[in-house]
Amino acid sequence: MSESEQTSSRKLDHVRIVLGEDVAAKGITTGFAAYRLPHEAAPELDLAEIDTSVTFLGKRMRAPLLISSMTGGARDVARINVALAEAAEALGLAMGVGSQRAALVDPRLADTYRVRHVAPTIPLLANLGAVQLNYGFGVDECRRAVDMIEADALVLHFNALQEAVQPEGNTNFKGLLRRIEEVCLRLDVPVIAKEVGNGIGAATARRLVDAGVKIIDVAGAGGTSWSEVERYRHTTERGAQVAGAFAGWGIPTTEAIRQVRAALPDITIIGSGGVRSGVDVAKAIALGADLAATARPALIPAVDERGAAAVIESLQTYIDELRIAMFCTGCGDLTALRRLRLERV
Repeated sequence: MSESEQTSSRKLDHVRIVLGEDVAAKGITTGFAAYRLPHEAAPELDLAEIDTSVTFLGKRMRAPLLISSMTGGARDVARINVALAEAAEALGLAMGVGSQRAALVDPRLADTYRVRHVAPTIPLLANLGAVQLNYGFGVDECRRAVDMIEADALVLHFNALQEAVQPEGNTNFKGLLRRIEEVCLRLDVPVIAKEVGNGIGAATARRLVDAGVKIIDVAGAGGTSWSEVERYRHTTERGAQVAGAFAGWGIPTTEAIRQVRAALPDITIIGSGGVRSGVDVAKAIALGADLAATARPALIPAVDERGAAAVIESLQTYIDELRIAMFCTGCGDLTALRRLRLERV
């Protein structure tokens, strides 16, 4: 099987497993339940006037929500990205595509990522695995990924644990910061550093920002566990056991947000990892995130026969919940929400 065929097969495996198996983190939570939004019985606000808008990558969004990087690279998943993009455009959200490595290896797969034709105005994020900079990729490949989808930024995702437990994982992470610095210097769009569900802490975030990264997506633990996803892909009992040992690994999402905000007061932070409601979005922003992101809750409706309509229905629920949470805490806009002090439960 060629490298392109292997990558496409893995992409299909990932979608199938995420949709059909219990791949939630075990023994660790996001931490959102440990915080309570303080109720304001007399908010002195009109719910209809609550302003959830935010500017991200120079573009105005109607709500602080990113449909996080998920898929692409296989013909059977192309329609998923289109459905997600159509929903993002309709709701005024941002969107990231899955790792574009497959299309850089096999350009025939590029169309499985291209969504600008249905989402001309949204912030759109290209995506590559950071570790691929140690496996032959460089500035040119990063630029090609951005140009391929007319992206506003490039996500370099960090998935050390996933690669370590993946049967065919790339595990040489040595010297990446130097290569990331070169990409940040030479690329024409901002670079976003993103984990995939095990969290970015303060010290790591500082090193990434020092290398030129402009935005940190903490992608904390407590939502989907990619070591659990890889556990289902193993064909040996030992491999599955090793992967399963890390189901509770990582920095909880709320802790990652708080750490990075305390360390880097001025950096743009995306709070992701187990964000399962608009109330979680509100808590993420109050804890220090500039916007929140979610993946699996958008993927599930994206495979529905209604496509974008099902995604819109699901994510509109998030937006409605966020607006009501802001209304009932007396926060008329996101600036006020960022100043809100959460209560520990």
